[in-house]
Amino acid sequence: MNPSQFGLVSSIYTLGGLLGALLAGPISTKHGRLLTLRSTTAFFIVGPLAATFAPNIGTLVLGRLVSGIGAGAAIVVGPIYISEIAPPTARGLFGAFTQIMTNVGILLTQSIGYFLSKGSMWRVILVIAGLVGCMELLGLTLVPESPTWLAEHQRGNEARQVLQRIRGKDADIEAEMDGWRHARDPASASGEEQSLLAPPAGNLPPRQPPVTMLSAATDSAYRPAIIAVIGVMVAQQFTGINSIIMYSVSLLQTILPTTAALLTVAISAINLVITLACSPLPDKIGRRSCLLLSVSGMGCNSVLLALGIYYNQKALSAIAVLLFVSCFAVGLGPVPFILASELVGPEAVGATQSWALAANWIATFVVAQFFPVLNDVLGGRGRVYWVFAAMACLMGGFIYAWVPETKDKANADEVWGRVDERRRD
Repeated sequence: MNPSQFGLVSSIYTLGGLLGALLAGPISTKHGRLLTLRSTTAFFIVGPLAATFAPNIGTLVLGRLVSGIGAGAAIVVGPIYISEIAPPTARGLFGAFTQIMTNVGILLTQSIGYFLSKGSMWRVILVIAGLVGCMELLGLTLVPESPTWLAEHQRGNEARQVLQRIRGKDADIEAEMDGWRHARDPASASGEEQSLLAPPAGNLPPRQPPVTMLSAATDSAYRPAIIAVIGVMVAQQFTGINSIIMYSVSLLQTILPTTAALLTVAISAINLVITLACSPLPDKIGRRSCLLLSVSGMGCNSVLLALGIYYNQKALSAIAVLLFVSCFAVGLGPVPFILASELVGPEAVGATQSWALAANWIATFVVAQFFPVLNDVLGGRGRVYWVFAAMACLMGGFIYAWVPETKDKANADEVWGRVDERRRD
């Protein structure tokens, strides 16, 4: 492939991801989280197989596009499903597993690529990707539908059974069900005799109609949440993490004493380990605190990295890269995937998550496409990291001013109710 063909094969995946993100939210709201997740596995199987046996570049591009659609859809619906089945007191921990498993996938892929990126062996890597899709489809036959989605769609008895199965046969699930009822009809939250899941169905509060992406964006009740999640997703990318993940080889191979391929694997391994170690933090100190800690640390280390590269200080550059990735793993890595399901009710979470991940895919494409150009325009030598430091300051201010804390809040009404109280005070 020439450079333009290679660029098309690389970037088409992010465009597929954007398409999948836009479609997945409304589909999962109407047809269910589990059906949507199972459907994504078809893309994970067909896309890699098309690329594996591609006789020409056009087929390879098509395979990458199909794989991207599956990835975009899964990264929307997966975090919603996880949040809706996770214990309320541990949603931050479980939500972090979206980023943890993303890092696992990156690390495994780069490790396999280290050994198989020779001759036509790259096709074996894609065969393995298709096998992973098959394994995911098999695994998803063993898991239930989201009980929150079932309750929202008037399938109360089934929702009770699923929730009891997930929490354990002796677990008390009444408080969690009360939270669902309050989310659907706050006026019915009082009166213990009105159990959300108690038959007949006529006792249930009326279900709110599904919210589309357009109606969510134009509704003043949902607009603050959409702005918050889009801002956080953009912050995740515009603070520069993919400049390290995607371009660490070209950026640091003359600074760190190791081979280029092993350097990339090492950075991904560090990202995974730190994300795992910090996964309990959102439930301990709060989502907003993790985000502010993360963006502050990334801004400071962008300055250190800029200075290290400019003055050719190998030790300073190496430390700055490791701390930069570690700070990302504290908050901006895992927390953005949790927020959508905690800032709006179940009727709008699909639309909100689609807005968030669409913004994320666009921001990823912008960084991937224009980071090398910006770096070249600024003359290299680390000057681009002054831009990322400035973006960290800007996005940190946005998070502080606009993103509410969702830790220990039963539902979106409580989250925004606290925000309104704080603003009045």
